[in-house]
Amino acid sequence: MYRIQAYSYFHTFGTVSQNLNLLEQEGLIERNGYFESTGGRKANAIQIVSDFRVSIGIGILKNMFHITAVDLYGNAFYTDTIPLPYSDTPDYYKQVTDKVKEFIAAKQYDEEKILGVSIATQGITSPDHTTVLYGNIMNNAGMKLDDFSRHLPYPCYLEHDSKSAAFLELWNHPELDSAVVFLLNRNLGGAIITNHLIHQGSSMHSGTLEHMCINPDGPLCYCGNRGCLETYCSANSLEHAADMTVKEFFPLLREKKSPQLTQIWEDYLNHLAFAMKNLNLVIDAPIIISGYLAPYFTEEDIEYLAEHINASSPFALDRTHILVGTNGQYTPAIGAALYYVEKFIQAV
Repeated sequence: MYRIQAYSYFHTFGTVSQNLNLLEQEGLIERNGYFESTGGRKANAIQIVSDFRVSIGIGILKNMFHITAVDLYGNAFYTDTIPLPYSDTPDYYKQVTDKVKEFIAAKQYDEEKILGVSIATQGITSPDHTTVLYGNIMNNAGMKLDDFSRHLPYPCYLEHDSKSAAFLELWNHPELDSAVVFLLNRNLGGAIITNHLIHQGSSMHSGTLEHMCINPDGPLCYCGNRGCLETYCSANSLEHAADMTVKEFFPLLREKKSPQLTQIWEDYLNHLAFAMKNLNLVIDAPIIISGYLAPYFTEEDIEYLAEHINASSPFALDRTHILVGTNGQYTPAIGAALYYVEKFIQAV
């Protein structure tokens, strides 16, 4: 994405040559062969050194956290899951940040190599990204960025996990101007992309599609209301309906030997299609399926969604406008890490 093509007409563009030499001496770029000749001297192929700088992402969940390291191309070259129940205690925040420091020490990275540590959490943050304002899932309202940053010698950033996931999907689909992101994690999440930006809203809760009411007499949601999309389309709700884990459910489902599991999955897809149809009427844009459940979706599932979206909508949604993410459960942590990669690239 950020490959630099530099032609070796240095006798004409001396300043370009000097700048490239300087960047090469600093270690940011490297020469990687030559392009095919178009009649003159072959042009040098120059590219960014992927690990010249590294960004760390953390995804905070109720009973665990994810940690990932991302290079300047946005590739997650390290991911790990650490079981650790959330608690609003100094010991918890120290354990999380100690894992970050252990990873950096194991890689023997100098402090200047780390662009920053970005934390994605289940909770809506304040506009200045310093405090969690709403956090009913983890009971983490009041969590502060300083809880983490006081233990780390790097820049730190705090973001809602759904917004971080959307950032990753936008990174992977830079051609998109707008989109609706369904984060199919253990708890459902969502985000809106408009004008190539993550829409936050005046109170920072834009995209919280998980609390759309699709049945006022439905199951009780953690928000206190009934029939929220969360209670039908989160990974937790799927596991509750199937009475088994996601990892157990899908292999059995794909064997197509259980009409009961097939019906559970179709009910899940029907509710998802209902929400997608309504949101597509509000925001005429592609839909991205992201997060923990995304890798389990098949082409048949996407066709099923498209068929049921279009069956009752006056405006057809093209099948190609339903996109599926590829980073699974690590999506929010990777998206969080990309915050500092993007800042670095813009500053170069």
